[in-house]
Amino acid sequence: MNTNNHTALIIPAESIEPIRLQRLEAEPGALEDLVGGAVEALIRGDWHVYLNAEAQGGNFPLNLRAAQLMRECGVEEQIVPRGTAVFLGRGKHWDEADVPEHLTTLAEHLFGDALAA
Repeated sequence: MNTNNHTALIIPAESIEPIRLQRLEAEPGALEDLVGGAVEALIRGDWHVYLNAEAQGGNFPLNLRAAQLMRECGVEEQIVPRGTAVFLGRGKHWDEADVPEHLTTLAEHLFGDALAA
């Protein structure tokens, strides 16, 4: 991973917590802090989502909003992530990039509010 700052779409599992855009250093420590442990990535097209790699066996809440966004973006598997989901874009040579605008626009459409910055 490169260590540049990128804009990520953060979707907390708890529906009372706002979905937000956040500048972050896309490096393992920062991502682990956001997802609450070791990270795994699901890669699709021009974006990928980081999830907690151990959340399925833990007491992390289901993230129904992230699951809905993933389905709307064409993820066919019945994946329901647990815990916070961190969406980023994919740049050249698989480098990190800002979350694609089509994801942020879709999130705003699905969940009703402008994203908190």
